[in-house]
Amino acid sequence: MADKQSSKSAIKTEQLTMAYGDYVVQKNLTFDIKPQDIFIIMGSSGCGKSTLLKHFIGLKEPAEGRILYQSSTVAGRQSDYIDFWQSEESQRQQLMQRCGVLYQSGALWSSMTLAENIALPLGEYTDLPERDIMHLASLKLALVGLNGFEDYYPAEISGGMRKRAGLARALALEPDILFLDEPSAGLDPISARLLDDLILQLRDNLGCTLVVVTHELASIFTIGNNSVFLDAETKTMLATGDPNELVKHSEHETVRKFLTRGDGE
Repeated sequence: MADKQSSKSAIKTEQLTMAYGDYVVQKNLTFDIKPQDIFIIMGSSGCGKSTLLKHFIGLKEPAEGRILYQSSTVAGRQSDYIDFWQSEESQRQQLMQRCGVLYQSGALWSSMTLAENIALPLGEYTDLPERDIMHLASLKLALVGLNGFEDYYPAEISGGMRKRAGLARALALEPDILFLDEPSAGLDPISARLLDDLILQLRDNLGCTLVVVTHELASIFTIGNNSVFLDAETKTMLATGDPNELVKHSEHETVRKFLTRGDGE
């Protein structure tokens, strides 16, 4: 794995404020996500985890502050970073093509087979012939352990398999960055652990950066090597860093209690 301490950040947030009208969700968010991090966005319900994800993927514009992406993912850029929300729409679209998103529900089209779901972005954003697209769709499904399920519809497979199929679609364009919204939500403990193992394999084998919204402690400690803790009460971040270190050394009792299910030990 690359030495993340010496490399540029994949994503930087600077004094980010998120709001819906006059209602401020979070303010003064400043943290870095390094290449090949599995970066956890964590905090109690209603703190703004999914809202932050929307800011990263272009669905919600900040009230204040900046989100900066490493410019190596955008052709023709000379500076180190691109200011996502101050860039041209065409540049934002180009950047988002280098990112993949797994939505909480999986968000698969129910009228399409798994292979057709994975083929959709390939048909939209590449000039590959259909035969090659369907071959790549099969490869992506095999990558997440769904070899042989190309012709199944989402309703015909389990919840855990739908999550993996959604992940295969997120991987369709071979992204540099993967955004995962509550990937373990609704899964039984065994399926959740298998998904965690898959996330680690993808990071190690593909070298991509992952940003994961989750409140599942088992996943946080198993896959996360960096994180930010959003606090609903103060409406700002209380900590950033490796959750395995924050649970022992964070100066904020709120963070320690969250990471120990309220025990504080």
